[in-house]
Amino acid sequence: MGYISEIRKKVGHDPVFMPVSACGILQNNKILLQKRTDNGKWAIHGGSLELGETFIEALERELKEELNIKPVNPQEVGIYSGEEQHSVYPNGDEVFVVSVIYFVNEYEGELKPDEDEVSELKWFDINELPNNIHIPDIKIIDDLINYYKNKILEK
Repeated sequence: MGYISEIRKKVGHDPVFMPVSACGILQNNKILLQKRTDNGKWAIHGGSLELGETFIEALERELKEELNIKPVNPQEVGIYSGEEQHSVYPNGDEVFVVSVIYFVNEYEGELKPDEDEVSELKWFDINELPNNIHIPDIKIIDDLINYYKNKILEK
């Protein structure tokens, strides 16, 4: 059982802070998104930290668990918090997420989604994103695309 699951046993569905490490994977003007099994929405990749983990350790663990890959040289894009990062999960759990978001354009391993968390993986053109995006990820995805575009212009 993870840290958040243990906290939930004590606080039920009440709001909690949830530290998260996540990333956008962008290559060739495309972004890789996952369709979440908990709400059916498209989202970036990552998850909550366990006690004692750094943000980068959590990112590496989550990408291994969810996608079977290891990020190469993830670059921090920003920290996200506040009302825009508030979520209520389908089971009623309420969270205020504090996320450190990374840009990843290279990884090791073969993509293989964890079917418990990811119902589908798909590359989307950065100019043709799906409508059904997990609401807290909308601004993050926009910032990741801008970061990616700026990196391309630097070359």
